[in-house]
Amino acid sequence: MDYKLIKFDISNAVAKITLNRPDVLNSFNKAMSAEVQDALDQCAGDNAVRAVLLTGEGRGFCAGQDLEEAMSPDTKIEDIVRTTYNPMVLKIRELEKPVICAVNGVAAGAGANIAFGCDLTLAASSAKFIQSFIKIGLIPDSGGTHILPRLVGMQRAAAMTMLGDKLTAEEAQHLGLIYRVVVDEQLMEEATALAEKLAQMPTVGLGLTKRGLNNGLKVDLATQLEFEAGIQAEAASSEDYKEGVNAFLEKRAPNYTGK
Repeated sequence: MDYKLIKFDISNAVAKITLNRPDVLNSFNKAMSAEVQDALDQCAGDNAVRAVLLTGEGRGFCAGQDLEEAMSPDTKIEDIVRTTYNPMVLKIRELEKPVICAVNGVAAGAGANIAFGCDLTLAASSAKFIQSFIKIGLIPDSGGTHILPRLVGMQRAAAMTMLGDKLTAEEAQHLGLIYRVVVDEQLMEEATALAEKLAQMPTVGLGLTKRGLNNGLKVDLATQLEFEAGIQAEAASSEDYKEGVNAFLEKRAPNYTGK
């Protein structure tokens, strides 16, 4: 696919996806979502990619849905949700490689929930998060009703989604919605360093860890314990596991290959 609305490049085993509609704060339309989905598919199928970094161009991360597209008379909101957001969120969660998000400005609506749905999210100190759906009479999509109660509890999730108040980056970190706040000037440097660090770690184990975390959201403890046993067996059959053990016994730094 010839990308026009995102930037995509691979360096040091990290695939960087940059939302690139800065004139509208990187709000999503169907075409940009299709490009992001294609890029995520490339990341899934390329063994040279061992981590993904998602960010936005310009002064915002993502302002959510492009309302001009949504208000088109031949467009149904539910179709937008099903084609623009649902598959994209699932691809992020099901990709068995770490997805790092660098929130460089406002993250509103779907933009906020996509950021919260990534594995590790860094935010610039000036960033703001807002569940803006209610401001126009809509409900949280892009997994918001699923992930927010699990991250912050039902009461806080209700307050965020029903009141639609802005959260600062520091508040989002305090609530456990994001991993860490970084001063604006160092955001991309630190996000890139984090992604590159993960890309040098045991990729199979990271992917299976993500699979385990995803599964643990939907089953009881006994079921999850058995699930852990199964994916632990997969991890133990990897070359990375053998390398990690040998490096420990030989008292040297491991050289993981992601196999």
